[in-house]
Amino acid sequence: MNKGNIVCEVELIDEKKVKAVKKKLPQDTLINQLSETFKSLSDFTRLKILLSLAEEELCVCDIAALTGVSVSATSHQLRLLKNARLVNYIKEGKMVYYSLDDEHINKIVNEATKHCLE
Repeated sequence: MNKGNIVCEVELIDEKKVKAVKKKLPQDTLINQLSETFKSLSDFTRLKILLSLAEEELCVCDIAALTGVSVSATSHQLRLLKNARLVNYIKEGKMVYYSLDDEHINKIVNEATKHCLE
């Protein structure tokens, strides 16, 4: 047996367990949406934006200053995050303020942070 891989030494499928788990799995369309959400979270700049927005509602210029990237690049990242339903915005006069789309996003980021700190 290869010591680098931890696998069963005997190929045996527990049909009862497989059927039970299969019933509980979400549909492939939802799994695809989850995958896209995690892809959005996997980018350093986008994650830094989300961490920043977890602290405070911010405008594009503020976010650009925090992330150290241009306003144009920040706007592009915010557009991707908005399309992924991770952020939303409100317009007040000439200013646009971004925030996390909902508390779920904050929880995801906080739980992942806790996990990394353990």
